[in-house]
Amino acid sequence: MMRLVYTPQSKKDLDDIGMYIAQDNPRRAIRFVHELREQCRKITQSPKAYRPRPQLGTGLRSCAHGNYIVFFFEEPGLVRIVRVLHGAMDIEAQFAKKTLLPTPKPT
Repeated sequence: MMRLVYTPQSKKDLDDIGMYIAQDNPRRAIRFVHELREQCRKITQSPKAYRPRPQLGTGLRSCAHGNYIVFFFEEPGLVRIVRVLHGAMDIEAQFAKKTLLPTPKPT
């Protein structure tokens, strides 16, 4: 099985999801974040089976779980989880945020 790695942003996404759900149901929040992490582990078994998302990034793939979408890259020997977002969000805007910033030019 491939190694599973979470980016700092994906960890923040999971924390934010848990905190949001916990406002209404703290126990469900813990269980649901656990389910999302379990889904991420399942991705490592066959990452190429999931939907490619080339419009969001070269090599990016996604996997739905409930109303949430796990975005990841398959790299040699590992799966890197990069975002976990609610499906109702403007997904393209979430991925475009970082690319819209101009790259500083050397002076």
